[in-house]
Amino acid sequence: MKTIATPTKVWLSSPHMGGEELKYVHEAFDTNWVAPLGPNVDAFEKAIESELGNGAHVAALSSGTAAIHLGLKLLGVGPGDEVLCQSFTFSASANPILYLGASPVFVDSETDTWNISPALLREAILDRIQNAKKPKAIIAVHLYGMPYKIEEIRSIADEFEIPVLEDSAEALGSSYKGTACGSFGDIGILSFNGNKIITTSGGGALVTKDRSLRDKAIFLATQARDDAPHYQHSHVGYNYRMSNVLAGIGRGQMEVLGERVSARRSNYEYYRNNLYSYKDISFLPEPKECFSNRWLSCILTSSYEMREQLRMALLDENIESRPLWKPLHMQPIFDGYEQFMDGTSETLFNKGLCLPSGSNLTQHDLERVLAVIKNVLA
Repeated sequence: MKTIATPTKVWLSSPHMGGEELKYVHEAFDTNWVAPLGPNVDAFEKAIESELGNGAHVAALSSGTAAIHLGLKLLGVGPGDEVLCQSFTFSASANPILYLGASPVFVDSETDTWNISPALLREAILDRIQNAKKPKAIIAVHLYGMPYKIEEIRSIADEFEIPVLEDSAEALGSSYKGTACGSFGDIGILSFNGNKIITTSGGGALVTKDRSLRDKAIFLATQARDDAPHYQHSHVGYNYRMSNVLAGIGRGQMEVLGERVSARRSNYEYYRNNLYSYKDISFLPEPKECFSNRWLSCILTSSYEMREQLRMALLDENIESRPLWKPLHMQPIFDGYEQFMDGTSETLFNKGLCLPSGSNLTQHDLERVLAVIKNVLA
């Protein structure tokens, strides 16, 4: 009996090496700098600061989640507090709220960027103030690399004197009116997980314009060790610093960030140019003031059934796709927390699909994806 070969896997967003990563990793081994801290960490932070501009100071950490945790702690969030959080995002945006003994208050999205709704954010703030629970912080996310409504969110935050934690885990290389995402919040965070625009295997960064906050983040991230000849600790600390080996990967990745963004945007344009005429498919356009890295190319289908038909057809051809993020207010772990919803994120989840988007996709890969989609739509 003839065996039918399984088609090569097409991944949603796989790591893409190809710069000088190995050179910097070898340097770490050759100089025996394999522990946290070291020349690669320093150089990686400087490279990120140069990319972001806008007075950014960067602390390289073990993950984006660690950066959110430290960021909220630096903003004074603690037990019993409430934090306003975009619901349409990955759970890592909200989990650190629970780490600190605080409670999330979920806010729905708007349809222009799929990010936190200014109107519902204002409604949520007024409601919580009336209930004597003024929120301690706002977590706003640049979802799939698309900048949120930065000026509107900042205006509301300033009006009520609530700091913004800018979750740019998916948005390195994106910008708003020419200024890099990650540098707008009172504290910003980045992620270098394996599926992100660039990767350090695992890692993240905390960003702030306040040098003293950056120094405090590093202090807390290195077990909050006091300045003493012996091990002395007056604060609870964390083991959150990035290793010098992983930072070497990051240095090489930063050198090709522009190429990675161009490749991802090219993937999006390929899908849009070939599918825009189908009535069952639509795309999220880029507002004129925004530049999105198009970390993931996403489509909206006409129905849940159509989304699932496409997803399963792709799966049958060994092509990975994924529904848009399931909103956090719908997740079992966050059941019962305050929420301000209008149905936008639930609709996006039910109808939306992320297509293969890696910067290392070949033309053949893209053509395979397109052929499956067109076959279903036909």
